[in-house]
Amino acid sequence: MKQKVLLIVLIAITFTVSAQNKMKSTKELIDKADPGWPIVEEWIKTAKNKVEILPVDQARANETLYKTQVTTRSTMGAVIFMTGGLLIDDGWIRILGSGSSKFNRTLPDWNKGKSFNEFGETPSFLLIADDAIGGFYLLNGGGLGNDLGKIYYFSPDNLEYEPLDITYSEFLGFCFNNDLDKFYEGNRWNGWREEVSKLKGDEVFNFYPFLWTAEGSDINKNTRKVIPIQEQYNLNLDLRKQIGFGQ
Repeated sequence: MKQKVLLIVLIAITFTVSAQNKMKSTKELIDKADPGWPIVEEWIKTAKNKVEILPVDQARANETLYKTQVTTRSTMGAVIFMTGGLLIDDGWIRILGSGSSKFNRTLPDWNKGKSFNEFGETPSFLLIADDAIGGFYLLNGGGLGNDLGKIYYFSPDNLEYEPLDITYSEFLGFCFNNDLDKFYEGNRWNGWREEVSKLKGDEVFNFYPFLWTAEGSDINKNTRKVIPIQEQYNLNLDLRKQIGFGQ
């Protein structure tokens, strides 16, 4: 019952961003009475998939929470404040937190210039996670559709924003317990786990031919190289425009 009530609360607290001059202090965003981390921690303990909690630097966590403007009562706020990020399946999926040496990106800094220009602005979406093959998970802030607070997958094999019809909390459950082999069917090559485990958190595999082409449909036949994730994100957007999807 408590988890059900918490989920309702979390859905309601999607974004608490206000005008920049009205941004809440870190102290105001820390909820000591009902923090979300114990729930997330319990989910991780019972997870079917491998979850690595990256160490957190408290000063960096404070700054990241402030820039994101979400409370630690929410699951997103809990992940930001209590982790440097989460790695799923040996780093196949990387969930953004407050950054660490292994995953040197924070959620707000990674989104700046993509979903907003200045901290404190209301974002049209938030990039909350990504995967090793250049796919991106986004939380809809109104810029992707009418389903505010739901997660989309910017897929590298079709360059479309696919609605997953799940909230951020449910996305954590998806990462922790879903059959990822089935979700990524056709996109995991022989020996992927060893290669992916060596990736840095700001790197992805780039494939040629592209995964969205007929020639690139067999991932085991494609050539692949490691590139910066920023380069892959820009490439995905450029390719969308070139094939007529727009932004």
